[in-house]
Amino acid sequence: MSSQESPPDSKSTYGQSHTCVRPQEARLLIGTRGSKLALAQANLVSDLLARNGVRTEIKIIKTSGDTFTDRPLHEVKGFGVFVREIDDTMLAGEIDIAVHSMKDVPTERPGELTIAAVMKRDSPYDFLLTRDGIKLKDLPEGAVIGTTSLRRRAQLLRYRPDLMIKDLRGNIDTRLRKLKEGQYDGILLAEAGLERMKWDIQGERLDPDNFVPSANQGTVVIVTKKDSQAERAVRVLDDENTWIETRIERIIIGILGGGCLVPIGAFAKRQGDRIHVRTEVLSVDGKRHVKIDEFINPDEYELEAARIGSELKQKGGGELIDEAVRMFTAKRGKHG
Repeated sequence: MSSQESPPDSKSTYGQSHTCVRPQEARLLIGTRGSKLALAQANLVSDLLARNGVRTEIKIIKTSGDTFTDRPLHEVKGFGVFVREIDDTMLAGEIDIAVHSMKDVPTERPGELTIAAVMKRDSPYDFLLTRDGIKLKDLPEGAVIGTTSLRRRAQLLRYRPDLMIKDLRGNIDTRLRKLKEGQYDGILLAEAGLERMKWDIQGERLDPDNFVPSANQGTVVIVTKKDSQAERAVRVLDDENTWIETRIERIIIGILGGGCLVPIGAFAKRQGDRIHVRTEVLSVDGKRHVKIDEFINPDEYELEAARIGSELKQKGGGELIDEAVRMFTAKRGKHG
């Protein structure tokens, strides 16, 4: 997930059609990307709303983020490539509801839009799939692992510096095919994606102490226009505990900055009357890191999250962030 400025006023041409006036009794339109995972999430929201008497239709929107298949997304100019054009489509009045993986939603949002509901979190953990079911610690020296996440790459290299990490793009089907073809000895995915696809695949859930998840990983959010019929309709799907946990994570990464250009993990989990917060910034090569791991009072979670973010930055996280931003800004410049 990344921090960015609000999308530009100029309207994107991706997936948009002419705005039309829809009858008042028409179904609410849900906008989503066309990948299997995105559609699974949109259909889940549609089904849950139907149980609460809200009729919806799904509209697939092609985004520029779907077209960059030649390089990792952190080397593409502009953040929020899976979200920006869908925001524009909503602002143009062509959809009422957008369904996103929360980790893809920038911390800075258009003023007219709101995160109307944060759904109950699925697994927030990273999940390793290998061709032979081998555990991470038992993989042979020099094994090739596929991931395009800077955070996962850095954490893997910290845990196993001998591994060869290669970029891995494409939808879940494509990634699994590449694993079966032997292009990789293992691939690293979000466990929540496999759960939402209802795929029972044997693999290894990675320990969040060594592999602190990305902020908001495993969480689906619903975006609408502020003070709209759609906002009122989807509020029923909001989960308070997940809202607080993900809010803590977003406050921390908002203070840290750097967006998708920096290996950052942030994970908050309620445990009884306290919230366990683990967050870290790593160097791109995984050789250096700064981490905070502590329990906080839920009654003051916003203040505590801000404190943790500031402390992490002051303890050396800021230097690692600046280093990563300089590195990848230079790479982006080479791509024009």
